Amino acid sequence: MTEAKGKIKVTLVKSPIGTKRDHRACLRGLGLRRLRQSVVLEDSPAVRGMIDRVNYLVKSEVL
Repeated sequence: MTEAKGKIKVTLVKSPIGTKRDHRACLRGLGLRRLRQSVVLEDSPAVRGMIDRVNYLVKSEVL
């Protein structure tokens, strides 16, 4: 099966201070370091999994 590879825009909207270490690691893996910083990433199961884990800290939209 081939999936259409799209893009996802992820924005950090809440501070990761006081969150679990692995959640902060997911934010780093997504490339997010500062509040209101946005990154555009390839849509993949790994990226979606990281977004799901930190969904309370980020806002995401499919491009």
